[in-house]
Amino acid sequence: MRVLLVLAVVLLVGCQACLPPLPAWQSPEGREHAELGQIVDLRTGQRLSPQQLLEHLAPAPRVLVGEKHDNPDHHALQLWLLQALEARRRQGSLLLEMLTPEQQSKVDALHARVLGGQQVADLPAALAWQKGWPWALYGPIVRHALAQPYPLLAANLERAQVRQIYRKRPPLTGPLSTAAAVHGPLLAQIETSHCDKLPKSQLPAMLAVQQQRDRRMATALLAAPQPSLLFAGIFHVRRDLGVPLHLADLGDSAASLVLILAEVGQPVGAAAADFVWFTPALPRRDYCADFAGS
Repeated sequence: MRVLLVLAVVLLVGCQACLPPLPAWQSPEGREHAELGQIVDLRTGQRLSPQQLLEHLAPAPRVLVGEKHDNPDHHALQLWLLQALEARRRQGSLLLEMLTPEQQSKVDALHARVLGGQQVADLPAALAWQKGWPWALYGPIVRHALAQPYPLLAANLERAQVRQIYRKRPPLTGPLSTAAAVHGPLLAQIETSHCDKLPKSQLPAMLAVQQQRDRRMATALLAAPQPSLLFAGIFHVRRDLGVPLHLADLGDSAASLVLILAEVGQPVGAAAADFVWFTPALPRRDYCADFAGS
């Protein structure tokens, strides 16, 4: 019995030692903030170490990670999480909001080439990577995933599908995702993100696009090999507004977990996520000034 106990301790220490080092902070704001680097279990209020967070995440069949798209620290932590989870379990799949179904055949072909030892000179071009997602931020994650045995999967809608949804809103079924308590906050977020300049007549179509993206991510997760990991925007992964509601409406009973990567000072409640990890912030930018000038 003692031999087994010693062996378990040795294996645990070895697993901790094989974890990748945490990335250095890159964003400039909030370096002295009391929340910086804190990981909080929002269900209990407990502060966690990175190792403790992994102990919670590793057994989950699905983990949804919410990001601020332009924060480099969020993408560095996503890569760290991916590598750290790989060290603890056999990863089933990685899904990205940044990939669409029309890119999947290119992703699969490149995956086979990379695993076969072939070099790819211009990976973004070979993937038909969309310029709206900065390759400098997402490239390290994609390069790493393509070199792993598990599939890298598209989680978003195709652009043609988005245009079709905008023209003719398809019905959305399910009591959770269609509730007024969900539509209200999503509409408010859409208005705010468009600097309150959208005509009111366009809001239902914009809401439909947002929710159909969430529904697509949910169906992609249901089809993906487990354990799966989804990287997407914060509003997409929120428990109270996004993909988890659609998973439930589709009859999924698996215990998915939600981790939100949040800039310091950004409140995240227990209704939105299971865990939050606070990072430095980017300098404040008046996006509405950019919007007005465009």
